[in-house]
Amino acid sequence: MRALAALLASALLLAGCTSEDDQPPTPSPQSSPTPAPGDQGRAAGRAAEGYSTPVEDSVYPDVGDPGVDTLQYRLQLAWDPATRTLDGVESIRLRATEDADHLQLDLAAPLQVRRLTLDGRETPFEHRGKDLVVDATVQRDELHTLRLRYAGRPEPVPAPVQRSDFDETGWTVTPDGGAWTMQEPYGAYTWYAVNDQPSDKALYDFTLRVPAPFVGVANGELLARTVSRGDTVTRWRLADPAASYVITVAFGDLTMTTDESASGVPISYWTPSDRPDLLQRVRRAPEALAWVEDHLGPYPFDTLGILVVDSESGMETQTMITLGDTPRATSPEVLLHEIVHQWYGDLVTPFDWRDVWMNEGMATYLQGVWMAESEGEPVSAVMDFWSTFEARLRTEAGPPAAYHPDSFGSGNVYYGPALMWDDLRQRYGDGEFWRLVREWPSVYADGNADYTKITTWWTKQTGQDLSAFFDAWLLGERAPDR
Repeated sequence: MRALAALLASALLLAGCTSEDDQPPTPSPQSSPTPAPGDQGRAAGRAAEGYSTPVEDSVYPDVGDPGVDTLQYRLQLAWDPATRTLDGVESIRLRATEDADHLQLDLAAPLQVRRLTLDGRETPFEHRGKDLVVDATVQRDELHTLRLRYAGRPEPVPAPVQRSDFDETGWTVTPDGGAWTMQEPYGAYTWYAVNDQPSDKALYDFTLRVPAPFVGVANGELLARTVSRGDTVTRWRLADPAASYVITVAFGDLTMTTDESASGVPISYWTPSDRPDLLQRVRRAPEALAWVEDHLGPYPFDTLGILVVDSESGMETQTMITLGDTPRATSPEVLLHEIVHQWYGDLVTPFDWRDVWMNEGMATYLQGVWMAESEGEPVSAVMDFWSTFEARLRTEAGPPAAYHPDSFGSGNVYYGPALMWDDLRQRYGDGEFWRLVREWPSVYADGNADYTKITTWWTKQTGQDLSAFFDAWLLGERAPDR
């Protein structure tokens, strides 16, 4: 038990997570976003094209704009390690969600827009702080193409967290002139113009240029890699819609190694060329993926990558997981946690940051089940240990679905919801519980869900009203007794 306890303690505040108002938001049964006319009954293919139903975030309302639904981003990025300068050409296919006299995106002030066109015409704009406001009259459901050139020296932004592994998000520069990104709950706007809120999922294409031997890495499938005039140029395509917080780009002296899972998923590792030890640590990905597929079903995307960067944290960036280069961040349990997020968080994403528990609770629970199996202990031993500190986490940061806005990604959204899922497993038995855990990601695949949708779904599937159960675990000042 001592070894198990040490392993569990090392997992605290790891993996996967990375307002003006002091009062946490309180979910209500009527809080589900209402689809716009024409959105009802959309086929799954519609979502896969990047169509979303954006909302204003209840926790961080100053980031993102529900008036814009971005469908596809095409990013051409050139990084200069010597000057720490980023040059970007960006094309965004988007939909106006309402009649308005402007379109608004997020873009950090250090990046200066040199030229902007809307549907091929130069269009007036203002760039105040992080708000990029395009002066154009638009009508609901109109499609537009916004194109801009920008450049600057990107900087990370403060994160609303009380954690030890990170306190900033967005574009981060390494001592050797490399760069990487982690951006939860926001921070993508530090390096491109974006609707930086999780309800707006989109498709992505990247062309990345950097002086050799550095190489650019991003989400999705590597389409091409060439060397031109001393620069490494890579092209990437993410063919499944993704929220901005799970997008990643990195530039560095990285070595690519390829692998394949037992189920045939192509796997690539991108590790620092001078750290072969890190490659050995993350090559447990096929084993971890096989274990997760046994519990959640076939991997939901075409490729899986593991990117190791100069960080202490880890992030479930879609199809290209980003891990820090520390023993803790590259541990097997963190790797497995981030793989689980490809289903819970990436395939199905919260509409709103109050529901980050949907991501972290399930990823933590499966992590705990795996850790118990690895140690030859019952799952109850892990849950009993976690319950010893869950009350403290809830007191410090608030209930999992109504946490304090300055405590994003604290332990309360990991361990309380994990204990809740184990409570349901004991109520309904392993067979029924794992059937439902496996089925849920297919319900809103490529889309978004929220507190009401997931709790109502579990009520319907079990045939029992679980609203009071979920409210007690997720909104209560104290967790229910186990």
